[in-house]
Amino acid sequence: MAAKKLPFNQEQLRKIIADYGTPFHIYDEVAIRKNAQRLQSAFAWAPEFKEYFAVKALPNPHILKILREEGFGADCSSLAELILAEKAGITEENIILTSNNTPADEFQKAKDLWAIINLDDITHIDYLEKHAGLPEVISFRYNPGFLREGNAIIGSPEESKYGLTKEQLFQAYEIVRDKGVKRFGLHTMIISNELNPDFFIETAEMMFDLAIELKERLGIRLEFVNFGGGIGIPYRPEQEPVNLETIGEGVRKVYEEKIVPNGLDPLRICLECGRMVTGPFGYLVTQVIHRKDIYKHYIGVDASMADLMRPGIYGAYHHITVMGKEDLPKDHIYDVTGSLCENNDKFAVDRELPRIDIGDILVIHDTGAHGHAMGFNYNGKLRHAELLLQGDGSVKLIRRAEILEDYFATLDFSEL
Repeated sequence: MAAKKLPFNQEQLRKIIADYGTPFHIYDEVAIRKNAQRLQSAFAWAPEFKEYFAVKALPNPHILKILREEGFGADCSSLAELILAEKAGITEENIILTSNNTPADEFQKAKDLWAIINLDDITHIDYLEKHAGLPEVISFRYNPGFLREGNAIIGSPEESKYGLTKEQLFQAYEIVRDKGVKRFGLHTMIISNELNPDFFIETAEMMFDLAIELKERLGIRLEFVNFGGGIGIPYRPEQEPVNLETIGEGVRKVYEEKIVPNGLDPLRICLECGRMVTGPFGYLVTQVIHRKDIYKHYIGVDASMADLMRPGIYGAYHHITVMGKEDLPKDHIYDVTGSLCENNDKFAVDRELPRIDIGDILVIHDTGAHGHAMGFNYNGKLRHAELLLQGDGSVKLIRRAEILEDYFATLDFSEL
């Protein structure tokens, strides 16, 4: 069982709230760094390893800077994410652009940055050549279709809008090879929040087999293979975290069985994890402002689905700690809800918790990925602050809370 620990106690948290109010997301720098180092260590055997952090999980330049210092690159999916990576000091081939239905300005920015461009469709070759020109290195995203299973979040590969079929993949490499491209990579991403390490080892086998076939059929020698992300985290206390060392060792064995004897060594191994890097080390802190007792018992907090939408859209579980009541019996059943005009604006449904009173502080766990990043402004809700708990125990504001002037800034009231 994975214990749901906090990097602060109630007294420390009250001091933070006194300075910043609630709600806010707060991230644990020390834990993020240690986790990043552990991932690097799991693949230390590889001739070359690169983790491209999925910027979409936590798009904050302060976080990106921390991860850059730990040797990570950036996996970007938009123009804004490319600029965030650039401002965080991540440059050139430490950036990979993996987007879909990509507009021309994103391709151009990636090319200007000398980033790796990972194409999502065979038709994007001509589009990229027309609007930005072909880059020095090109990668393609492979969709294995019915050959692999997906999961609830990302769906089955054959139902996915992402990537090229195997037939298209070989056609695409042949096209760009004949157009003069000399450097190549291969990418896939077919799972999300997966806790079974065997799945990632199977993905390595699939990708290494493709690398061998590309060499045999087209004479193309890949520089890197990118297994994507998708390593899950234990949102529920009864779940166990993925053993990164098991994945690293499993991939090493497959590498030695397939890549080395086929003359493809050295081959750079890449990942683009987001959730498992920062997810467990972020917390949404909110205070109870209302209680309601009708057909069910509701706890109303000052955060809403605009701060964390995963429970609302996925029915996802996020553990909740009631500060100061950690050791009390969980003998009450509540729905914990925000104030949006949508009935799915709930952080928990029928959750067993200790008795909760107005003014209590709730900490919602595992919001360090796809938390603040998925925020929105429905009902005119304002997105809240992001804080960084630093190694020396101090707290740094790394994104201020929105104010009403931000919400109204793009509206034109002049002729009303």
